[in-house]
Amino acid sequence: MPTRVYVTPNAKQARVVKVSEDYFEVWVDDRAVGSRANKRLWEILAEHFMVPKSRISLLRGTKSRNRTVDVIFEPAENLTS
Repeated sequence: MPTRVYVTPNAKQARVVKVSEDYFEVWVDDRAVGSRANKRLWEILAEHFMVPKSRISLLRGTKSRNRTVDVIFEPAENLTS
């Protein structure tokens, strides 16, 4: 499911705020120099959604504050008795 993300780099602390079902504001506690903020964004999103970083992909907005990412969640395991 595509998720829209508004990124604020160079924040005092990292945090994620859910604005709506598919829109989040993310404060990144690193500067936007040499893709440092992008790497930190993936770490923050992976921690927030509790998925590995490899499960998050950028769909749109590499150098923009408005980005679209795709988060792939693990399918639920079959519970059998």
